[in-house]
Amino acid sequence: MTYRVAMDIGGTFTDVVAYDEERGTFAAAKAATTPADLAEGVFAALGRAVESPGDISFFVHGTTQGLNALLERKGARVLLLASAGMRDVYHIARGNRDRMFDLKYRKPTPLVDRSATAEAGGRLDSRGTETEPLDERAVRAAAARARDEGFDAVAVCLLFAYANPAHELRAGEILREELGDDVLVVLSHQVAREWREYERTSSAVLEAYTGPVVRGYLNRIEDRFAARGLTVPVQVMQSSGGIVNASFARVHPLQTLLSGPVGGTMGGTAAGALLGRPNAICVDMGGTSFDVSLVLDGRPDVSSEGAADGFPVLMPLVNLHTIGAGGGSLAYAEAGGLRVGPESAGAVPGPACYGRGGTRATVTDANVVLGRVDPDWFAGGHMTLDTGAAHTAVASLANELGLETGELASGICDVANAKMAQAIRTLTVEHGREPREFVLLAFGGAGPVHAAALARELGIDEVVVPRFPGAFSAWGMLGTEVRRDLVRQFFTPGDALDGAAMSGALGSLETEARHALAEQGVPAERRRVEHAVDMRYEGQDYTLTVPLSGAGEPADEGFGAEAARRFAALHARRYGHATPEAPVEFVTLRTTAFGGLPGMTPEPYAPEPAPGGAAAATVKRVTFDGTAHDTPVLRREHLAPGTHVPGPAVVVEATSTTVIPPDSAATVDPNGFLVLKIGAAA
Repeated sequence: MTYRVAMDIGGTFTDVVAYDEERGTFAAAKAATTPADLAEGVFAALGRAVESPGDISFFVHGTTQGLNALLERKGARVLLLASAGMRDVYHIARGNRDRMFDLKYRKPTPLVDRSATAEAGGRLDSRGTETEPLDERAVRAAAARARDEGFDAVAVCLLFAYANPAHELRAGEILREELGDDVLVVLSHQVAREWREYERTSSAVLEAYTGPVVRGYLNRIEDRFAARGLTVPVQVMQSSGGIVNASFARVHPLQTLLSGPVGGTMGGTAAGALLGRPNAICVDMGGTSFDVSLVLDGRPDVSSEGAADGFPVLMPLVNLHTIGAGGGSLAYAEAGGLRVGPESAGAVPGPACYGRGGTRATVTDANVVLGRVDPDWFAGGHMTLDTGAAHTAVASLANELGLETGELASGICDVANAKMAQAIRTLTVEHGREPREFVLLAFGGAGPVHAAALARELGIDEVVVPRFPGAFSAWGMLGTEVRRDLVRQFFTPGDALDGAAMSGALGSLETEARHALAEQGVPAERRRVEHAVDMRYEGQDYTLTVPLSGAGEPADEGFGAEAARRFAALHARRYGHATPEAPVEFVTLRTTAFGGLPGMTPEPYAPEPAPGGAAAATVKRVTFDGTAHDTPVLRREHLAPGTHVPGPAVVVEATSTTVIPPDSAATVDPNGFLVLKIGAAA
């Protein structure tokens, strides 16, 4: 037997999904993440799904190593090499305020001190023409400083390198010649070949800051897997929703920054296609965080730029909004009121109910007190929860606030739900999208526990809980594609467009993109390429990305007018208005190459036979809206397609728990998904 395996290493649990290529069946497993040695948790989870790493024919995983290093400020010491006279670009940053009414607002503290910035003479003009040769002695001096002062990485960001990378390439040659492989050298044009000096510098610094951590992790995980008998390359999820092999990820570590969470978005895209629902809100509630992303018109919502912990980054990435609201989020009293998160109990010690020494109340402890999780069959029976410890932790905080234990437990869940609902509004309402027009796709270990309450607060009448919800991000990784993104500046006013020149530039990008897929081992018949161009109204700063039908389209007669029409339609959809008669400008060309994986042909979903021949339910007291109800607790793997489950009910499985409130009902669809109807829709 051979298996295709995907793994998501989270802050609290490590999740694995394995597809048996012979039988066409899926299996999921999870184990506690082991921060001291991630490989320990990895192999514990893997051993519950696959007999031997030697049986694996394809392996992909998501990692938050780079993101964690950034969030915890445990990245590399970085020396920034800038053009002479431009050392302060990174520190001046932008003058905009993200929080207009926050009187205590401060810009994020730069990852590189001003004192850790060096300059090198040499200059290109805005078209990439050299006006002054590179000062190679200054570059060698920067290398000597990096070596003498113990820097881990050097980020090189020279003016107009996006138009002509010659100076950066030569600087990189000198730095590698002087420093060898001991110091990571990052060239800004290889990270983000786009205009805007500050954003390009920020992207290069982020890669240099997180790169050594990611490279070290990938080296260790590959070595450990090879020692266990893995014979295929390790693939890594990218922030864009595609995958690349570990060799590429080591050279371009920034691409893995959001590696873990985006697997859920890609799973949401695949699930939406199965369900015939092209628009979905994907909510992933794990032990530490709550991640929101969207599927729009059957495609993941991907942006060409974004931010990481306040720092701009120029690269394609799934639009994710993350807050500190997970099952392990700590509840506490502040100024006489109840607060929940963002601090988390993490994997160690974890919630009090885990019995690992935690004493403070968490969201999971509140759900235990309310009876919404089964303490005897948590994580597929691999954990038995300490209900006494959960009650003690919640009762202690309840006494501090002068509340009853059950009352406070409900309040903890209500506060967490309100924070998560607001996070969803950030990607929907604040962008002119109505949540009621979406299906809510809930996953993560704790997502299905809170999904019905979130849907009710947002006015959404349908919730879908996919199979293996606690390992759904890993499931999503199995069905994604190899992806490479290329970008080139192509600035020209719309009335001066040279369509043949644009078509030629796109053709060159397509050749480069297909070659990149070949380097990733993708056969020619499974390669495809998509093109787009960033456009804006004349005089505007920011752009919208307009899809193209192919590299040759710009050479077609009438392309300029057609592109302007598409841009106006996109502008009206995004901002609610457009000015079709206004002049436009072309700014950036974008080419994305996709490499399809061999298709999976899973067997139709079939439930497992229940012991004794009947899927009997146990009945427990579960509290909803302050009232305790006799509530059946069902095992999901015994529920056949077409089964109708009226609320209240609790459905347990190996990776998560689904809570169905009294005003709701669930049905098992032909894919084995639980489809909940909320309120009047039930």
